[in-house]
Amino acid sequence: MLIAVCDDNKDELLRISSILDAYRLERKASISYHTFQSVSELLSAAKGRGYALYLLDVIMPAVSGMEAAREIRSFDQDAELVFLTSSPEFAVESYRYKARDYILKPVKQEQLFPVLDSLRAKKENPRRGLSVKTKTGIARILYERLAYVEVMGRQVYFHLSDSSVREAVAPLLEFESELLSQPEFVRTHRSFVVNLMQVAELRGKELTTLSGEKVPVSRQNYSRVREAFVEHLFAEGGLGL
Repeated sequence: MLIAVCDDNKDELLRISSILDAYRLERKASISYHTFQSVSELLSAAKGRGYALYLLDVIMPAVSGMEAAREIRSFDQDAELVFLTSSPEFAVESYRYKARDYILKPVKQEQLFPVLDSLRAKKENPRRGLSVKTKTGIARILYERLAYVEVMGRQVYFHLSDSSVREAVAPLLEFESELLSQPEFVRTHRSFVVNLMQVAELRGKELTTLSGEKVPVSRQNYSRVREAFVEHLFAEGGLGL
C-alpha cells in the first residue's frame, strides 16, 4: 500500500514518518510512503502513481490541502484522503472531498493506526471492479456501481449508477473479457455490455436501468439477454417479466 504525506513542516513530516515506520514494524504491514513539502511536488508525483492514501496538511503556503484534495479528486475518485490540521474549522469542508478522516495535529500514533488498520482491511477484502485509464488519470470502477458500457466509434463510456460517465482511453476489447466473465454482465448489442444488477426491466428490444436510462438489445442477442435476465430475477427472489 502506497501512501503520500504532504506537510510543509519538516518536524511534522518526521513525526508522521516515524509513526508509519512503527506501524509497518508492529503490524508487519506491507506499506511504503513518500513525503512532500508542497502541493506542487505532491501533484507532480501523484498522477498515474496510484497512491492508496493521501495524508494532507490543510494549511500550507501557496496551495492548501483542500485545494490539493480538489485536484486529486479530478483524477482519482477512489484514493483515501485524511486531512491534518491544528484547527477543527475545516472539518465540514473536508467531507466535500469524501475525506476518510480529519486528524488534529500533532498527529499521534493512536489517531493514525486505526485509519491504517481500516484501510488495510478494505484492501485485503477488495470490492470487485476495473481500473480504467481515462483522459485525466486512472479511475477505479466498481462493478456494483457500473450500469452499462457503451461504445461510440473509438470511444468507450462507462455509465455509472449515479448517471455519471467515465470515458476510457482504451478499446472495449481491453475490458470485455473481464466484464463478461462476471455473472451479472451480458452483451446486449455490439455496442453495449450491461450489468443486470442495474436493470429495472426488459421491454421489447430495450432494457431500462434503475436510473431510467434505455439500452438497446439487438435481435440476435435478445433470447440470450432475456434468459439471463429471467435467471437473474429468479436468483433475486422474484420474476418480474
